Amino acid sequence: MNEIHHSRKTNLFIILGSIFLTNAILAEIIGVKIFSGEKTLGFEPINWNIFGEYILDFNLTAGAVIWPIVFITTDIINEYFGKKGVRKISFITAGLIAYVFVVISVVTVLVPADFWLDVNSQTPTGTGFDINYAFNTIFRQGMGIIVGSLTAFLLGQLIDVFVFQRLRAITGPRMIWLRATGSTLISQFFDSFVVLGIAFYVFGNWSLSQVIAVGIINYTYKFAVAILLTPLLYLGHGLIDRYLGKDLAEEMVKEASSDRAFI
Repeated sequence: MNEIHHSRKTNLFIILGSIFLTNAILAEIIGVKIFSGEKTLGFEPINWNIFGEYILDFNLTAGAVIWPIVFITTDIINEYFGKKGVRKISFITAGLIAYVFVVISVVTVLVPADFWLDVNSQTPTGTGFDINYAFNTIFRQGMGIIVGSLTAFLLGQLIDVFVFQRLRAITGPRMIWLRATGSTLISQFFDSFVVLGIAFYVFGNWSLSQVIAVGIINYTYKFAVAILLTPLLYLGHGLIDRYLGKDLAEEMVKEASSDRAFI
């Protein structure tokens, strides 16, 4: 029985870790695209004037679309594997994100083959197209964005696990929604502003009011999604408890809350 329990714990951590890692890295890669939330839903931009100097619309990074999956996975890992589990997968992911940026930086300086440029030189409308320029523009990110992303990611994860554990100490095994949603709302407040502050204020040319304005929009989105996804969190818990079995699930949650979780 112990061997079966060990196997299920290992499998669960691998599956959750893989989901977390894949979506975190993917969010960083696709995050270079900024989309209009209003136009995507068929509305005109709101053109909200904030601080009397900056017109703001609900423009979001494409990475925000899948980032909520990272929220949920973080909370589930925290629930069953404790802060050690979250810290381990967070540092591994941060290292792999840095690796991805290094590889992209290397491949964007490779000299493109002439035939590759030729076969991709025309668009459907017949206009000229430089695919190498497009490739480099899409995948290459500035140092400020890289540093900001990694810093915000790690800071957000460490704050999330700290708040989650503090809330669990108060609520015990009850009120999963409170510790999951509460930890996400607090950690993502810092994440939303840190990445913008480093990438565009410290390394860029944004004003502080611009950082605050865009940060408010990003955080508002994350705030709303964190609440809306609460039923999905309970669904995930239900599926995992069924896979582990009641006794093993309760044992793992107890170990996670006492910082004795298996990793």
